[in-house]
Amino acid sequence: MSTQIRVWQIQAGKLEELDTSMAEAGRNEPNDLQAWIKSEPQILGNDIFIIGEQVQTKAGRMDFLGIDADGNVVVIELKRGSVPREALAQAIDYASDVASWDFERLSAVCEKFREQPLEDYLSDEAEDVDWEETSFNEMQRILLVGAGIDEALQRMIEWLSDNYQVSINAVIFRYVKTRAGEELLVKTVIIPEEVARERTRTRRKLPVSDEPGDYQPDELKAQLRNYFDSDKPTPRRIRKILLPLCLRHESVTRDEVIAELVELGEVAREGRPGTVLSTISKELGGERHDYLRQVVRYDKLGPRLRDNFSIPDEYKDLVCKVLAELEQQDDATES
Repeated sequence: MSTQIRVWQIQAGKLEELDTSMAEAGRNEPNDLQAWIKSEPQILGNDIFIIGEQVQTKAGRMDFLGIDADGNVVVIELKRGSVPREALAQAIDYASDVASWDFERLSAVCEKFREQPLEDYLSDEAEDVDWEETSFNEMQRILLVGAGIDEALQRMIEWLSDNYQVSINAVIFRYVKTRAGEELLVKTVIIPEEVARERTRTRRKLPVSDEPGDYQPDELKAQLRNYFDSDKPTPRRIRKILLPLCLRHESVTRDEVIAELVELGEVAREGRPGTVLSTISKELGGERHDYLRQVVRYDKLGPRLRDNFSIPDEYKDLVCKVLAELEQQDDATES
């Protein structure tokens, strides 16, 4: 037996069941529902923002990719009719790939779909959310969407959610047309939304630290070279923007870093680079990045908010040498 939604209309004191399908009403179930999710993603949850459609992953194309107000990515699998239990394995496969995506990868998906970088889109859509204090993609959520759900799948969702705190839910929609011709969309969920969100928030976050490392010069240099020998955007921004600024000034404020990000074209426009700066702050606060904190000091203003960056005098020569060697390496590679 699968979960079903039944609706009755009160007519002259009597109940009349409404049982009109979308097809009978001249609507195309997958296309209409897909369009409604794109235009009004709040029907999936008040805190969900759609940033991609038909997004390519190693497991295939997922129907929608979203982000919630806590920075978690949301894998959305849409099925025509009842959602089969096979959809769970498919969605988990998508989520296992998406879990490795960094902010820049998510932003590229958003820019393709919304024609806006991620930081701009989120700032426009939810001005009351402090995105700069948000850590992106620490956790992943799965939403299975359809017109019904198999009993076996419902049992699996409840078991995974209750016993293993897996952030998975099913959203079931029922199209209804009243006797007067009004069209309604009725929604139910397997796990109450407030319960699902609270479980996501209480799951273990990635370990963070503000303690600097205590490496000897040769080992510290090797750690820095290994970290910066990467084409990922955040290490590149620390290497190309933050460190040079700190070498030119005794202390560098957040506003000065933001101005440099704008000047060098790392963000779309002034006033919206906070989320990019937050990725730098998150990187500095990662527990395993103690070698970065050994050469970059800062004032901590909040869980992920950092200001007044500086390089201690005893490490300035070492940082200069690392940057110079990396530049030579880049020049040799290009030639």
